[in-house]
Amino acid sequence: MEAKRKFSGWTAAAIVIANMIGTGVFTSLGFQLLDIRSGFVIMALWVTGGIIAICGALSYAELAARLPRSGGEYNFLRETFHPAAGFVSGWISATVGFAAPTALAAITFGKYLSAVFPQLSALWLATGLVMIMTLIHSTSHRNSAGMQDIFTVAKIVLIIGFSVSALLLAPDLQNVDFMPKLADSKLITSGAFAVALIYVSYAYSGWNAATYLTGELEQPKRTLPWVLGGGTLLVMLAYVLLNVVFLLVAPMDSMAGQLEVGYIAAVFAFGEMGGAVMGVTLALLLVSTVSAMIIAAPRVYQVVGQDFALFKLLAATNKNGIPRNAIYLQGTLTLIFLWSASFESILIFSGATMALNTLIAVFGLFVLRHHQTKSGTDSPKFTVPLYPLPPIIFISLTGWTLIYLVIDHPIELAFSAGLIFSGLIGYWLVRRGED
Repeated sequence: MEAKRKFSGWTAAAIVIANMIGTGVFTSLGFQLLDIRSGFVIMALWVTGGIIAICGALSYAELAARLPRSGGEYNFLRETFHPAAGFVSGWISATVGFAAPTALAAITFGKYLSAVFPQLSALWLATGLVMIMTLIHSTSHRNSAGMQDIFTVAKIVLIIGFSVSALLLAPDLQNVDFMPKLADSKLITSGAFAVALIYVSYAYSGWNAATYLTGELEQPKRTLPWVLGGGTLLVMLAYVLLNVVFLLVAPMDSMAGQLEVGYIAAVFAFGEMGGAVMGVTLALLLVSTVSAMIIAAPRVYQVVGQDFALFKLLAATNKNGIPRNAIYLQGTLTLIFLWSASFESILIFSGATMALNTLIAVFGLFVLRHHQTKSGTDSPKFTVPLYPLPPIIFISLTGWTLIYLVIDHPIELAFSAGLIFSGLIGYWLVRRGED
């Protein structure tokens, strides 16, 4: 029966890849070029971001092996620290963790299509995409998996095809030097690099997506390590390739400060007509990103509903085991972000908040290992290779970027702190109502 059907490891990998390859890689280069004009430093950004993501993915794979339940950080923090920590994490996921990135992906989809067809509204295109994906994923696992697998495979094929054809057909390649220079060391240790790393880390966000639906995976303890680690590594290679192509086929000045850098690069590589075709193609790639987020996010709301009576409606499923109410909530929150905030403010605010959320979750691995070793229950099916190096790398680099964000973007960080505080108040009110 459909109610017993679960997502395969391949579908889980597709969800991870699709969550990651989306808004960030097709937009963030424009923001990076405002302060950084070194090919080597930009590549260092994307490789560093990939290392952070792989270290986080390996840490999450062990967390999921030790705590095998859907919900991602909500489940990890609830079991490792305190139910209040889990509630705040679920609060973050509900408000910015998924709804904001989904809105950003949808906005980018609209921007790319409206760049080709100026008569179309980017905002209404984004709205229509969110509504269609919400309706599809509120039906069954079969429909969700089929949609996700097809669009993710198409995304990988098109990225490779775009990269190869752009390098071969571009009339002139830019003189970009990817070798390190003496001045690059100062730039890599600067605040500009740290802040740019937030944009890159945002592009890698989604490496943890499969942990949100652990309970709906086939053999999660066996499949999650390769799903998270392998999916993240594949995405890092794709990101490095894409950014090399963007820098080689289009002048830096033409992309600096611009959102649709993929479309700009396509125009320089293929001309106006070819650029229009690629603009539509790149827009279609973002369909799978929006789709993947609308699959993963509601599973957080669902487990919150299972744990707190006040939100029990979110735990309800249809006859096929799909948390339809939670999916409708995700779609509604995404539309609110879509219609109420600018792209950059959403990106910095949500990127910083999610980075803090994952940092605490990875730190929880040390706590969880200690507790389970002490209690004699330390027997996971997967452990982080070279432990404790990967979680230490993740915590150190993520913490470094957050420190610079506090300095350079205090307003966005103040909103993040306010969101966390409101989550604590929400937990207190919920517990008081249930006592």
